[in-house]
Amino acid sequence: TSNHPVMDHAISFQEMIRRKRDGGQLSSEEICAFIQGVKLANIQECQIGAMLMAIWQKGMVNEETLALTKEMMMSGEVFHWPEEWAELMVDKHSTGGVGDKISLPLAPALAACGCKVPMISGHGLAHTGGTLDKLESIPGFNIHQSVEQVRQILQDVGCCIVGQTETLVPADRVLYALRDATATVDSLPLITGSIISKKGAEGLYALLLDVKFGRAALYKDLNSARTLAQSLVNAGNSLGTRTGAVLSRMDTPIGRCVGNALEVCEALECLKGRGPDDLKELVTFLGGCLLWMSHRSPSLENGQRMIAEVLTNGAALHKFQAMLEAQGVSTQIAHSLCSQTTDYFKHLRRAEYQTELQASDDGTVVDIDGMVIATVLHKLGAGRTRAGQSINHSVGVELLADLGQQIQRGQSWIRIHHDCPVLSPEQHSDLQGSLLIGGRDSYQTRARVAEFIQPPDTRLTPQDPSEPDGSTS
Repeated sequence: TSNHPVMDHAISFQEMIRRKRDGGQLSSEEICAFIQGVKLANIQECQIGAMLMAIWQKGMVNEETLALTKEMMMSGEVFHWPEEWAELMVDKHSTGGVGDKISLPLAPALAACGCKVPMISGHGLAHTGGTLDKLESIPGFNIHQSVEQVRQILQDVGCCIVGQTETLVPADRVLYALRDATATVDSLPLITGSIISKKGAEGLYALLLDVKFGRAALYKDLNSARTLAQSLVNAGNSLGTRTGAVLSRMDTPIGRCVGNALEVCEALECLKGRGPDDLKELVTFLGGCLLWMSHRSPSLENGQRMIAEVLTNGAALHKFQAMLEAQGVSTQIAHSLCSQTTDYFKHLRRAEYQTELQASDDGTVVDIDGMVIATVLHKLGAGRTRAGQSINHSVGVELLADLGQQIQRGQSWIRIHHDCPVLSPEQHSDLQGSLLIGGRDSYQTRARVAEFIQPPDTRLTPQDPSEPDGSTS
């Protein structure tokens, strides 16, 4: 028997919907009853939809958001790990971007530094690519692992990247599908509850949120992204997980590749100590934060050096290869993909057609609009319009020019991988329109990372003890 309050008469749910609709506050008991009703399916779907819209319209105060997050987390199984792993359990979550393959090198890099990373990830929806979709472009990779299998992989390898298990936060699966159907996806309390309940159920010591802002992100400006980040950090810490957030720019694609199979190739390049600088910057910064938050490193800078080192010396690559094998990839394919000189397309499917577009002017590459590229790729089959839809892993683009680079008229700047014989005139012009060429002085280099919101119980040790630490005396 459950000690949760029973609220099976519709009037109570109706009362709760009315109060939230009118801008009132729900008690923890009522929120608990609502989530139990969702989980046990003894509340009508139309009532759930009405409550989601009321929450979207009127918002929730901090106490309500925390109660919602906690009840969602407790609606299913919560992972428990061996005691000696307690402070080793870490993970990161990204709010989604274009070319965001950070998890692929980050999880094995953290494992190479002694952490345990039980990364429960998702498939892509709308314009953002899902980590699971990228990994599923590798033949044999199995995202479905039981809790026992996850524990074994963490024991043997130190990291795994898996899909959400049936028993983990079942209430979120119901609410997520209905949020999509009722246009209530972009609600601060609902986003917070969905993300933090799943990460809370992983039984983590430290969690880092990569909250993206910019044209190709859910939140377009720094301030709204900071509001979300703060809400996520508050909820995570209230559940007892040491939670911090990084605010990172998401205007141009991360790295040079977008599309599932192509992003796997680029992640492997990063694990081999090569690959684009902005990808390395993000992996080392996020990894450094987590090593510092989980006491694996005395400072943020030292943590970043530790991550950079395992990316250079092959230790992270070795962990990635072991993770591939532990999750169903044949030893031969895993070894081949991770060898220093390999033709990735021996194992990953290459699209039938490659089309290159040429720059129409001389000048400096000032901007490449990630949102435009993602939208075109979505139409070419790289993304989903509804959950469960199958996608084409081989569709993608490679950028042949970097930001700030000098480019000549007629020089190829992008290669599109596609399975339809020709790109439509509209796709052609959209892609050409995503490239902005300007004068030599019109480009300014900007780091991807804009801010780091620390967990409230930690202070960064200043590099030089004699420097002011920012506190007011």
